[in-house]
Amino acid sequence: MHERASPSGSAATVRNLRNAHLGRALMTNGNAATGLRDLNAGIPGADQIKGAVSAVYDDVASWSRTGDFWNWGMHCEELLNELNSLRPNFNAGVSDGFSEQLYFQTLRGLPYAKSEFKTLNVLEVGCGMGEGLNFLTRLVDPARAVGLDISTAAIRRANALLARGDRLTYVEGDAERLPFADGEFDLVINVESSHNYPDVERFFREVSRVLKPGGHFSHIDVFDPRSYVRFTKLQQEIADFEWIHERDVTENVKSAIRRRMAPGSFFRKEYARKQMPIRARIIGGIGGAHYAGADFIGHKDALSRVLEIARIRPRFVGEYESYRHHLARRA
Repeated sequence: MHERASPSGSAATVRNLRNAHLGRALMTNGNAATGLRDLNAGIPGADQIKGAVSAVYDDVASWSRTGDFWNWGMHCEELLNELNSLRPNFNAGVSDGFSEQLYFQTLRGLPYAKSEFKTLNVLEVGCGMGEGLNFLTRLVDPARAVGLDISTAAIRRANALLARGDRLTYVEGDAERLPFADGEFDLVINVESSHNYPDVERFFREVSRVLKPGGHFSHIDVFDPRSYVRFTKLQQEIADFEWIHERDVTENVKSAIRRRMAPGSFFRKEYARKQMPIRARIIGGIGGAHYAGADFIGHKDALSRVLEIARIRPRFVGEYESYRHHLARRA
């Protein structure tokens, strides 16, 4: 889905959305509650929000490399040790391991032994370029895994580089209109994505529809105060879900971001050597800080301040305060 013609003033809004990593520039002013966020009344509609987010991924897919995960990651010694026991040196030479830990967190609290994953059909909604789902399938080897994303370029890249026959495929689609049959999946995961959706209630109801009775929904995302209240309300309103697990991983996520911001880190070195377009470097800031979630820990480099003052890049106004993992069972 691409940017559409819009009323006066709204095209600039969409450009701002597109220039913010994964749509995180969506403004809040207390008006027009829709999804997990209170979206600015100046945003013209859901289609343009989705088009802007899609455009971000289309652009990123044009210069990303295998191994890029594009989430903030988390750092947890317990998870790290368990990952290394399952797959020794799982990230050797290809990543700093933080994004893998965040994906591995989606499996925490699920009532499945490793051998039982081999019988499951798994869906990731908002899979981006597919690296996270690819990693999980190599850990637990489900019977079938499908990644869905709204970005044409991201899905094209994922299928070209990562797909493995019927075992792992990627499809283009809308999180609020999932192109799957009722009860098709045993497990649905959603990682650092739903805060971009205009209508999260509709997304949750679609997840409930495509899950088998007794299936599970694993959701990880960042919250501001209003979005967490909205999420809690949705938990009570959607009777199809029994919410069975919550873990606040805020400090783990912040720890990963701090480590990525450290001079000489794997992330900094990789960012420096990537052949990225100038627009990507402007959005990412010095050393890619904006991409890595630096705003979440209050980190501001000089370039970011200048770009925000000049309104070349939107100010980080989400007031995000927590990052949480929730697990639900389909009744």
